[in-house]
Amino acid sequence: MKKIKNIILDYGDVVFMIDFLRMESAFSDLGIKNVRQYYGHRAQTKLFDDFEQGKIPAKAFREGIREISGLLSLSDAEIDAAWNAMLIGVAEGSHELLLKLKDKYRLFLLSNNNEIHYQWIMDHLKNKFGLADNTIFFEKDYYSHLMGMRKPNSDIFEFVLNAHDLVPAETIFIDDSPQHLNTAKGLGLQTYLLTKPDTLRELIYREGLLEN
Repeated sequence: MKKIKNIILDYGDVVFMIDFLRMESAFSDLGIKNVRQYYGHRAQTKLFDDFEQGKIPAKAFREGIREISGLLSLSDAEIDAAWNAMLIGVAEGSHELLLKLKDKYRLFLLSNNNEIHYQWIMDHLKNKFGLADNTIFFEKDYYSHLMGMRKPNSDIFEFVLNAHDLVPAETIFIDDSPQHLNTAKGLGLQTYLLTKPDTLRELIYREGLLEN
């Protein structure tokens, strides 16, 4: 095993906690009972894929929600609130951990995101931590909707590797989605699956990436 020099982190449920059930419940309360047919942790329909790749703006996404639900009277605010209901916030101690990792490794963020969630997250960082964004924690933070690419497609990984001259064998990728890890493994990256109740802090110290 080559010496690890680089770490690429997912955001949702790695650094920033999310809860899909809260989102499902919020949409159900609006009268949309079949959310999992369209959006889930492992797969989703074209509407959500396109939104996460920045191919459609928030306005078109909201119209898509009204169309698939048949609830044409839903307001923008109702849709946004239900969609954002999954967002909880940065896990306690995560920012401090990121700074320690950045001191030792070249650290990157690679997040499947979208216009509505991104704005909520940026507001959260500003209101709770006094931060404009995530740039203080990473050499570079990447978001799918700003890149026009999304995981698990290989092009988004290849872009990050090539943009920063990263050697895959010297790079660890940590994510909570097996399908994303499969692509990274195929490109030669070392990978770790992070699933609850495990935490990023526990994984980092357990694997010896940082020492107590």
